[in-house]
Amino acid sequence: MHTSVLLEECIYNLLLKEDSVIVDCTLGYAGHSSEILKKTKHGMLYAFDQDCEAIQFSQQKLNQIGSNYEIIPSNFVHLKEELERRGISHVDGILFDLGVSSPQLDEADRGFSFHKDSKLDMRMNQNATLSAETVVNTYSYEELLHIFYTYGEEKYGSKIASAIIQNRPIHTTLELVEIIKNSVPEKYRREKHPARKVFQAIRIEVNDELNVFEKALYQALEMISVGGRICVITFHSLEDKLCKKVFKEVSSIDPTLKSLPMVPEEFQPKYKIIGTYEPTKEEIEQNNRARSAKLRVIERIKR
Repeated sequence: MHTSVLLEECIYNLLLKEDSVIVDCTLGYAGHSSEILKKTKHGMLYAFDQDCEAIQFSQQKLNQIGSNYEIIPSNFVHLKEELERRGISHVDGILFDLGVSSPQLDEADRGFSFHKDSKLDMRMNQNATLSAETVVNTYSYEELLHIFYTYGEEKYGSKIASAIIQNRPIHTTLELVEIIKNSVPEKYRREKHPARKVFQAIRIEVNDELNVFEKALYQALEMISVGGRICVITFHSLEDKLCKKVFKEVSSIDPTLKSLPMVPEEFQPKYKIIGTYEPTKEEIEQNNRARSAKLRVIERIKR
């Protein structure tokens, strides 16, 4: 069962009205989308997802609430292009929930989980060509090292990359977990699951998550209406740092103009940061996967 993280905070910050036009860039299993649809009875919801199973499930769920929605079976990197194709140039709210949904983690054969045995896969889009098995079995030592350090911030990346190359071919998640366990010190194994960071790094690589998110975020900033808000839920520091950097950049005055006695109106920022939210203790107790979540909210204040 998928439980949406920071749901109340998102709904509150999207400033929903009955006729709002909202984009959920990460439909998943329609946790956030269901609540959005309930509050926008005369508006429109556009929801992006490329996971066939999630789309099928969510369609049935949303049909019980209303028909004023469209699921766009595409990666949210095509946000602007897909909306413009539908004659939409501006929207009232945009949501990104960047976590892997619980059913994807729980379903063994998707290969996202380091707790369950399955083929190495990790593709959000089941039609994509690059899979975790390809990364693990064909990437060079240098390439593996790069993704483990950059996307996983894994301090034993070098040992793990060497061990992977020595033990190829590797076909299943638990084969990979065993290789990782044997590459790190006993103390490290006791602290947290030793495969967590490596699996995160491979998943980001397979789905090109950081590049896709950055491109989509700039498109979202362009398409949000004055008074409209963008809500972004991240689950690890790399996504959060990227979101924070972009939000700061668009809500700040150009440093070269700061020395002027008065900054002209056209150079004033078009956006203002609304705030950052983290799950309550109660939410974490009810849903352990919420523990690393963070919500950042920005509003467009001028065109």
